[in-house]
Amino acid sequence: MDLLQTYTDNSDVEDQSHRPSISSPDSSPLRLFPSKSAAPKVDDTMLALTAAKAHQSHSKPIDPTQHVVAFNPTYHQLWSPIYGPTHPYAKDGIAQGMRNHKLGFVEDASIHSFVFDEQYNTFHKYGYAADPSGNNYIGDLDALQKNDAISVYNIPQHEQKKQRIEKKDVEMEEDEVMGGENEVDPTEIDNPASDVWLMKNKKSPWAGKKEGVQTELTEEQKKYAEEYAKKKEEKDHPGEKGEHVVDKTTFHGKEERDYQGRSWIAPPKDAKATNDHCYIPKRLVRTWSGHTKGVSAIRFFPKYGHLILSAGMDTKVKIWDVFNSGKCMRTYMGHSKAVRDISFCNDGTKFLTAGYDKNIKYWDTETGQVISTFSTGKIPYVVKLNPDEDKQNILLAGMSDKKIVQWDINTGQITQEYDQHLGAVNTITFVDNNRRFVTSSDDKSLRVWEFGIPVVIKYISEPHMHSMPSISLHPNTNWLAAQSLDNQILIYGTRERFQLNKKKRFAGHIVAGYACQVNFSPDGRFVMSGDGEGKCWFWDWKSCKVFRTIKCHEGVCIGCEWHPLEQSKVATCGWDGLIKYWD
Repeated sequence: MDLLQTYTDNSDVEDQSHRPSISSPDSSPLRLFPSKSAAPKVDDTMLALTAAKAHQSHSKPIDPTQHVVAFNPTYHQLWSPIYGPTHPYAKDGIAQGMRNHKLGFVEDASIHSFVFDEQYNTFHKYGYAADPSGNNYIGDLDALQKNDAISVYNIPQHEQKKQRIEKKDVEMEEDEVMGGENEVDPTEIDNPASDVWLMKNKKSPWAGKKEGVQTELTEEQKKYAEEYAKKKEEKDHPGEKGEHVVDKTTFHGKEERDYQGRSWIAPPKDAKATNDHCYIPKRLVRTWSGHTKGVSAIRFFPKYGHLILSAGMDTKVKIWDVFNSGKCMRTYMGHSKAVRDISFCNDGTKFLTAGYDKNIKYWDTETGQVISTFSTGKIPYVVKLNPDEDKQNILLAGMSDKKIVQWDINTGQITQEYDQHLGAVNTITFVDNNRRFVTSSDDKSLRVWEFGIPVVIKYISEPHMHSMPSISLHPNTNWLAAQSLDNQILIYGTRERFQLNKKKRFAGHIVAGYACQVNFSPDGRFVMSGDGEGKCWFWDWKSCKVFRTIKCHEGVCIGCEWHPLEQSKVATCGWDGLIKYWD
């Protein structure tokens, strides 16, 4: 109560405001309280951020990492660079999430490395460079005007010449100074401690390492020199790129001419077709075993078939008598590697051989002499003469470098190159009265060419097609039989369109991976082919059914030929080195 009275008394209050006093000894002492706010304490950090954000919202760019924009940004905000406004708690004004470099945020610029190097080196040499963000320059503008804004990479010719002359003048002055020093103080020339002596006797780091001039070559150097000379000789003589081997021949018969003077290759006068109907052979008549390795191809003598020519992997070519003695008549040795293909001319007096030694040789059948040798430095896979009587001097060869090369045998010159295939050429077959020829290749396609014109007139390639390493022409010349490596024989027409005959397909044999020869009987009633298991298969042309199979060889039966006159006789050859004659 005393305290209430004290508050109500104005005079007392005024006195107490200056000096507190006690009105009576019974009254309580006066207590003073500090002023307090009833509002809770608020953290004003967020208020500062909000204020800063409101202040900067007009100039802040859009963050490319955010997914939602809660306001309508201006054009300037959408297109402004990211370096933008400062962050209140970042030293350099860039938030931690926007930093991709230790110095801040670096934008990617589309500038070529050459252009950057040019401007960088120009700035360090001349003191100015082009500003990548605009069409102006930065740096020393006086030097820019003086040098006409050239860069280190486009110095004018007269400037380059001037620099060369200045450099030469400096070198001449240095030489004169050195010469003057020598004249002034000649004693320093003999003093190893002087700079003049050092300049006079300066040697390269490699000087003095050779004690004497090398007079004799080491064995390794001699070997290298021989190889280099051999390569250079091959380069200088492109026509002799194949391996050179001495051509030899051996005659195995009794005499080369009979008592009437007839040559041993002359056909018998009574050789003629016995009948027009062909029959499938049943029994083995004769076996020729003269090759030490596999036989890769056989060919009957044209029209008569009294001789048979064989190409062996033992590098030799042999010709055998069919009608009389059945012996080997002559051996032709002119290749250093296996013989790949052989081909007679129309009258049989000459033949071609193609070997893996990259040589094509044109032989005389009777004497065994090599008439010509051809080579492009690539392996020939197939050789053929033009079947026309007036074009027997034209040689076609399918090479391993995807080309078909045409030679004139008389001149030895390459007259044409057919270069369209995408793989090694495997076969050449003349069609349409020898005006066109069909080629097959490892690129799984067939191409038809006009003879003499290196432009494909028909290109046959389907996704389902496989490589066709052997093609044969039907006796009526209207069809081609192609040995496909998916274990079937396909038939193509030789008319204008060269269409696949889908009704005729011969299968059952296994030839995948082997270039087994396909052939026809002379009357066209049967199709025959070897296979990878040593069998010879015969199909009926009309029904496409398997007529007969004969186990001919141990290993691959690679070649088969029907005798041109004796319609029931067939010759086969295999990789077991044997040639067999069936009747």
